[in-house]
Amino acid sequence: MPGSLNFEAPTALQYFATLVADDASLSTLEAAIAVAQAEYPRLDVQQTLAQIDELANRLRQRIAADAAALQRLRLLNGFFFQELGFAGNVNDYYDARNSYLPDVLRTRRGIPLTLALLYIELATQAGLRASGISFPGHFLVKLQMPRGEVVIDPFSGHSLSRDKLDKRLLPYRRQRGLTGEFEAPLGLFLQAAPPRDVLARLLRNLKEIHRTAGDWPRLLAVLERLVVLLPEAWDERRDRGLARAELGLFVGAAADLGCYLDHQPGAADVSALQRRLAEWRSRDTPRWH
Repeated sequence: MPGSLNFEAPTALQYFATLVADDASLSTLEAAIAVAQAEYPRLDVQQTLAQIDELANRLRQRIAADAAALQRLRLLNGFFFQELGFAGNVNDYYDARNSYLPDVLRTRRGIPLTLALLYIELATQAGLRASGISFPGHFLVKLQMPRGEVVIDPFSGHSLSRDKLDKRLLPYRRQRGLTGEFEAPLGLFLQAAPPRDVLARLLRNLKEIHRTAGDWPRLLAVLERLVVLLPEAWDERRDRGLARAELGLFVGAAADLGCYLDHQPGAADVSALQRRLAEWRSRDTPRWH
């Protein structure tokens, strides 16, 4: 039709970039679902959000308007952990699908972070104040209750006392010399995690899985998102360059390494990377696989 306008749909990476462009409007849940589009290009993010809303609606129908916070929490835990059966994937913890929210919704199995994201959304829609905690080694959920905070392990469904949290934290404190007179207070480790930090932790879980497997195409897809999410995380830009080189994309690899070296001139790996950069820049054409 003459004069009609044609609009190209954004790529999955462009869509993710739009979601994380501004902290004020960043939806952690929507962006976390969008991460899975790297693996499932036809994934409908809005449909997945609708599935979560449907679960939340089922829960809300069971909660009286005047229900106390503790009663809401008990109903939430029974619904999420018992009735729906969400739990940690103890049999295959490092399966990448544990980091994809559509898969976690389908299988009811995940890692602490993805389970926490779903739990927090249902808690919020049930009228509770919940947030994620980037606790060392294990993502947790914190709920603000009338008589204080409740900390939930979304992997097991158990609530954690201060003594249990201190015990979990002890190896981390010892490793970093944070014991004795240098001991950091527990409250420091129970701060609500900002949305950008939550997404970075999710992506870095996938990054480690794909790097361990030597899956360079999937690793590159994750690093593309990390660079978009954290544009000044120069280590991620370096790692994207290294992944690009493994795939024969030497022009982009050289650009990434050049950027890293410009911003991290005192890094320990500068000499080795300068040699690799010189080699890549000497190549006229990319290698195709």
